[in-house]
Amino acid sequence: MAREYWKPSNMLYPLPAVMISCADEDGKANIMTAAWCGTVCSDPVMVSVSIRPERYSHDIIEKSGEFVINLTTEDLTRAADFAGVKSGRDIDKFEALGLTKLPSKFVKAPGIAESPVCIECRVSQVLRLGSHDMYVAQVLGTDIDDRYLDRNGKFDLSKAGLTAYSHGEYFALGKKLGKFGYSVRKSRDKR
Repeated sequence: MAREYWKPSNMLYPLPAVMISCADEDGKANIMTAAWCGTVCSDPVMVSVSIRPERYSHDIIEKSGEFVINLTTEDLTRAADFAGVKSGRDIDKFEALGLTKLPSKFVKAPGIAESPVCIECRVSQVLRLGSHDMYVAQVLGTDIDDRYLDRNGKFDLSKAGLTAYSHGEYFALGKKLGKFGYSVRKSRDKR
């Protein structure tokens, strides 16, 4: 088996393709796309997002200390791409994309109503890392579109059609391969 050794690079793919919404002190909302976003703690529930300082949303989040993570579906992928290449300094992305501002319960930043999951966050720590600043934030509330809940109230990933990002490309998430612990279950149905 042949292998190549590369210089240090970010090869941790795929990643969630999410839209981060935020609002400045005057209530002007913006949307940016982030792939460097993830879970960092379960108790308390905390997440992180890494943003370049030159991004318009960076300054808004720096001042407001809050944001909303909006999961992206196949139907929202084009909007996510647009939000990632256009600047909120120049246009109102909610208006340009025809997206609906969803009032948040715990933060001033709106969520995106078309997103199946909106995660309201308050920054608790900022790590200045180099090309990006990482905002570590506590999750204050999670808004779920009930169309994506199964009859037991569980979020049904397959109904949501979530997307992922890998090396500049967007992908639909595929079929279910198993669930946590399936490799050690003794039952006949290990999925």
